[in-house]
Amino acid sequence: MRRYKASEEFWKNFHTLSNEQKESVREKWKVFKIDPFHPSLGTHKIHRISALRKRKVFSVFIEGNLRVVFEMLDGGEVFTIDVGTHALYG
Repeated sequence: MRRYKASEEFWKNFHTLSNEQKESVREKWKVFKIDPFHPSLGTHKIHRISALRKRKVFSVFIEGNLRVVFEMLDGGEVFTIDVGTHALYG
């Protein structure tokens, strides 16, 4: 069974989202928990951040310009790094 953790930064930024955006994140989370690489999520590796962190970092499409960034840790744990616009990639 996969374990999930989220950074304080993720929760801080999640709480600044509009109610509609929060609901979109929650809906995508339902799919994500079943399969983080489900085609409807548009999950893709972010090469620049992966190189900086020396781990594979991925982005999930939520809506419009809204993304969630996460990494897969050893043992299958999923660590959610942040939520926000493409500025996260900067």
